[in-house]
Amino acid sequence: MNAIAELTVAALILIGAFFILVGSIGLVKLPDTMRRLHGPTKATTLGIGSLLIASMLYFLTQHGQISFHELLITLFLFLTAPVSANMIAKAHILRSKEERSRLPPTGRKVDWATLEGAPHRGD
Repeated sequence: MNAIAELTVAALILIGAFFILVGSIGLVKLPDTMRRLHGPTKATTLGIGSLLIASMLYFLTQHGQISFHELLITLFLFLTAPVSANMIAKAHILRSKEERSRLPPTGRKVDWATLEGAPHRGD
């Protein structure tokens, strides 16, 4: 493996470790659920993404083959992390009366983050 590839892999590993550390600190130090959710979701996605890209680059330069496992994991992570964070936030809003009182009116008969009154498929 040449020096440029080694430096790039090392830099991506350090960047990934930094983002994972920031996300972990955010999870521990931030005061409420919504803020705690934001830190790890954004930072850990970037951290794990950097580590996976470093792994792909390492296997490409060291073994001469593209690792599709890391590519699939990266795509799965980037697709599922925002969706799961959104679902956790919706569950928190539904369970917390204080959060619900601070939301603006929806302009409909139903409340935020509910399926009540949702249009049916035949409509």
